[in-house]
Amino acid sequence: MFIDVVDLRDFYERRLGGIARQMIRRRIGLLWPDVKGLNVLGLGYATPFLRPLLPEAERVVALMPAPQGVLPWPREAPNRAALTEESDLPLPNFSMDRVLLVHCLEFSEQVGPLLREVWRVLAAGGRLIVVVPNRRGIWARFDHTPFGQGNPYTTGQLNHLLRGEGFTPERSAGALFMPPTASRFLLRSAAMCERLGEMWFGTFAGVVVIEATKQIYAAKPAVERLKQRRRVLLPMPGTPSPAGP
Repeated sequence: MFIDVVDLRDFYERRLGGIARQMIRRRIGLLWPDVKGLNVLGLGYATPFLRPLLPEAERVVALMPAPQGVLPWPREAPNRAALTEESDLPLPNFSMDRVLLVHCLEFSEQVGPLLREVWRVLAAGGRLIVVVPNRRGIWARFDHTPFGQGNPYTTGQLNHLLRGEGFTPERSAGALFMPPTASRFLLRSAAMCERLGEMWFGTFAGVVVIEATKQIYAAKPAVERLKQRRRVLLPMPGTPSPAGP
């Protein structure tokens, strides 16, 4: 079951959420250091991590699943966010160069159809990043953050799932090595915790971050969907957002 979009927004406005955003953004930036001229899709609640891509990418779109709800984004510019059915994305075939899934896969009740839709909209050579709670990490054990809800995954489970839906996992890493606490001391030490965790405790990261590429030779699962007529993306009216990262 998806978390309400307002609860997700509120989490990232708090100090703990801000630290989580910073650490996950850093990991995404290391995987995708250059998106100049590319079309980027964020699916789920990915807007806290899409903002750094806005100046470089040719096009950035945020799609939020209907059970979650949607908020206009970005608040200072024309809206780029829209509501969608997770198994029927309103985008043309092969239209996106990069797809970022955050706060999506762990809540989905249609994981296979969701990933097949991602495969469909990715261009040849397109890349996908999935961010999900780590089943072995401490964040998955506390439900006061979004990473403590939904279905967590291990790296091996996520690799197996992606291979089964036409993707080749390329690189994996972890993020969020500090505990999910409001302690000011630990929050101030977040960067040090991250460095130590990456060196010595990778298995116990709060989230798993995996980059995968689209397998062109594995097109069979998506063939039927490619034949269907697709809807055109119609964003929400560009009204100001009440708040949000």
